[in-house]
Amino acid sequence: MADRKAVKIVSGQPDFLQFNNLACETAGGKVIFATDEWFAPASNLLKKEPPEFIASAFTEYGKWMDGWETRRKRIPDEAPALTLEGDRTGMAASESQFEAVAKLHSESWEELVPVTELKPGFSDTCHNYFPITYPTRVTHLRLNMYPDGGIARLKVYGVGQKDWSALPTQDQLDLVALVNGGVCLGYSDAHFGHPRNMIGLGRSANMGDGWETARRLDRPKNLQVDGKGILQVPGYEWAVLRLGHPGVISQIEIDTNHFKGNFPDSCKIEACYLTPEEEGKYVSGRWSSDPGNKWRVLLQPQKLQAHHRHFYSCDPLALSGPVSHVRLVIAPDGGVSRLRLWGRPSSTRHTSKL
Repeated sequence: MADRKAVKIVSGQPDFLQFNNLACETAGGKVIFATDEWFAPASNLLKKEPPEFIASAFTEYGKWMDGWETRRKRIPDEAPALTLEGDRTGMAASESQFEAVAKLHSESWEELVPVTELKPGFSDTCHNYFPITYPTRVTHLRLNMYPDGGIARLKVYGVGQKDWSALPTQDQLDLVALVNGGVCLGYSDAHFGHPRNMIGLGRSANMGDGWETARRLDRPKNLQVDGKGILQVPGYEWAVLRLGHPGVISQIEIDTNHFKGNFPDSCKIEACYLTPEEEGKYVSGRWSSDPGNKWRVLLQPQKLQAHHRHFYSCDPLALSGPVSHVRLVIAPDGGVSRLRLWGRPSSTRHTSKL
């Protein structure tokens, strides 16, 4: 089969953009307090869709904006900038905590991003990226905007962390789910939708909430199938994901919800166990080779249907031990809305350096 090398992130964009946006509303992110929302509510910050600008749209408060925008302050000695702070607190605040947000003492939270000047909101300057090295788990963020103004979106890229020590090892969990620490580490193509969407919450809202590749142009003029009805085509696409915890996978769900005229003809899943050092080498090489020949077949090629949930059982002994990474391969192209890998976490904990 003709392979396709991993795509490169657009020049000037940091690699962390392929991680999960943990603050997104579709991942459960919420705004629990804002000092001012005169022109537009702060909840817009967490929308998944790109911000929209409508020149003719106004409300009774002024210009309609698809972002968070405050009234203009009249306090001297301040400039357009922001800081970002995090806190290791509990879950989202209750209504009583919302009303008494001062009790969170957020003004004393540890600083993640220092005061930094922002670029203007033109299409070629509107994205401001801030790499962060902060190894401690956080649950809440406080965004400070100086002195006032508007921010369209706040995206917080990272990897979820689950307390696996409190979980009985015999329990079945979706080991690749975003909420359990799953993350996409590489892919061949994401023209219409990123593979990280497959591990999101619930079923997909639409085709844009799944992984979809561009249409391949290397298909033969006359299509043929094998004995299982699977198309015999030269090309395929792939996505690599790290499980939230190494484990033994016993059940698989592949959902092509909403993909009716653009679902893959077939798929297969490979799996392996990688150390953090091995993972780092694969990531730096953009998964272009398999020098250790580590990948093993977890799911044999399967014919897929349009707009359908597919369930498969796995032999827990087929791979002779727990796995930490999976590679979903679809042929020849198309879209998958959700991938679920149900299994039991192993006693081995994978500590990535990424």
